[in-house]
Amino acid sequence: MSSLAALDRALADGIRPDTLMTVSQWADAHRLLPRRSSAEPGPWRTSRTPYLKEIMDCMSATSDVQVVVLMKASQVGGSEAILNALGYAVDHAPGPALLVQPTDGLAKRFSRQRLEPLIRSTPRLAEKIAPARGRDSGNTILSKEFPGGILVIAGANSAVQLRSIPAMYAFLDELDGFPVDVDEEGSPLALVEARQRTFSRRKAMLVSTPTIAGKSAIERAYQDSDQRRFYVPCPECGVFQPLEFSRLTWSRLNLPPERAVYVCRACEYPIEERHKPSMLTAGEWRPEAPGRGGNVRGYHLNGLYAPLGWLGWGQIARQFVQRHRDPEQFRVFVNTVLGETFKSKGEAPEWEPLMQRRESYPIGTVPAGVVFLTAGVDVQKDRLVTEVVGWGANKESWSIDYGVIPGDTANLETGPWSALDELLNSTFLNAHGEQMQIKLLAVDSGYNTSTVYAWTKKYPLSRVIAVKGHSRGGVLIGSPNPVEVTIGGRKMKRGARCWPVATDLAKSELYGWLRLQAPADGDPHPTGYCHFPEYPEEYFRELTSEQLVAHKNRKGYIRLEWELIAGRQNHLLDCRNYARAAAALAGLDRLK
Repeated sequence: MSSLAALDRALADGIRPDTLMTVSQWADAHRLLPRRSSAEPGPWRTSRTPYLKEIMDCMSATSDVQVVVLMKASQVGGSEAILNALGYAVDHAPGPALLVQPTDGLAKRFSRQRLEPLIRSTPRLAEKIAPARGRDSGNTILSKEFPGGILVIAGANSAVQLRSIPAMYAFLDELDGFPVDVDEEGSPLALVEARQRTFSRRKAMLVSTPTIAGKSAIERAYQDSDQRRFYVPCPECGVFQPLEFSRLTWSRLNLPPERAVYVCRACEYPIEERHKPSMLTAGEWRPEAPGRGGNVRGYHLNGLYAPLGWLGWGQIARQFVQRHRDPEQFRVFVNTVLGETFKSKGEAPEWEPLMQRRESYPIGTVPAGVVFLTAGVDVQKDRLVTEVVGWGANKESWSIDYGVIPGDTANLETGPWSALDELLNSTFLNAHGEQMQIKLLAVDSGYNTSTVYAWTKKYPLSRVIAVKGHSRGGVLIGSPNPVEVTIGGRKMKRGARCWPVATDLAKSELYGWLRLQAPADGDPHPTGYCHFPEYPEEYFRELTSEQLVAHKNRKGYIRLEWELIAGRQNHLLDCRNYARAAAALAGLDRLK
């Protein structure tokens, strides 16, 4: 071809409009799943997860939908839908984009482990996003430039990052892990929405596994949508129906959990899982609140829809059998397998039965079974409230001691902090005649914040951490990644760090444990069982001082809020939650 002909062809290509494509068509045509981060490497096939097609296509330039809400279980492809929509935006309909993870650490991990492999394995994206080879490459861990736009990857815990660019596209992953308030500037979701207002063709994708009923951000977003569910046909009678865990059956048919079947709601036919691929292919999304939400589409997916080889019906049944008696494990099952919010019992445990089953081990000593000690500290204006807790296998716990240290907590020199030094460095005699120290102490940084950080920085992070409770956020109690402390959007000097504690989850877990009954003589204690020495009444009243109360918001939806019971104080409840967070960091959840 002559150079003139080549020029003519290039000009023609330049003025020819792009072929109209949807996100699913783009993914089927261009995306390759890398071996590094995929269990099924090779070309992407939407036919493998047919339920994702409509969800992804709402993010196409040809769709009028502005907000897509996906409340989901794990292992159904939610992150892959985000990556496909993001790849489509970069390659086919470019514009400034913002991808938000719960924390800075998770944002960097997502960029390294998911985004980089996507770019490098997909030629269409590798052509447009240069490798990160230098300062001027336009490609860093948290920023990717491409023709027509830029992608910023941010943590929801940084208002500065969320305000960094206007965004035509916004992808919010694991929304229920976001803090309620970031740097005292409002919710991360509100900050992102503000960055999108100037774009008439804006698109937002909100994806998350849910957490606590009445507290879950993804649940509220789903309730404000048309609430779509994926209906599939019965292979026997053809009646369409959503897949529901309540119809997964094994014991009634004398089957082991591993051979669970799905019983049709219309004809009671026991559907075997081998029929699932054809059922998913023929499935369709149907709104259960048609007309609600306007240009907001809401989708719900549970683990029963996962393709063969990802999460089987037998695996789900087996997990239910193993977890349904453990309150915390069952909560995880409900959230991550069923994709539903966990409805915690609203009433607080009665304090009298707890006091009646006190045990005779001396206060300040460590009973047999304790593997390590943690402490939680609640900070008030004129005192520190403390509790030392011993932890053993199966999350069994023993309260070792509690107390109040009076003094002005704003004063690091003459306040109660020197007495806290003594507590941290004191030892406790265990049942084997050995002295044990507190492995990790967690102190509340919500009051007299600067003084708390000044005290905690005297010690290594392996001994003392600052924590801050959030009513929502954090899938686990005690994140493994601390948050760098900022005041007014600016980092504190000498890098103070703080761990977020999901107090709603902590209270739900603890109250589930406190309701456990003492076992019969000779039987093992159930998972999470709590032991107490001969404490006075006030201790047990404080430990059970809050309850879930239902409130109706302006839109008529019910929200559950933890509220203090009249006439009670909750400082020891907070101490126990902080001690639990410290135990999570110390390895309690891995302890066998």
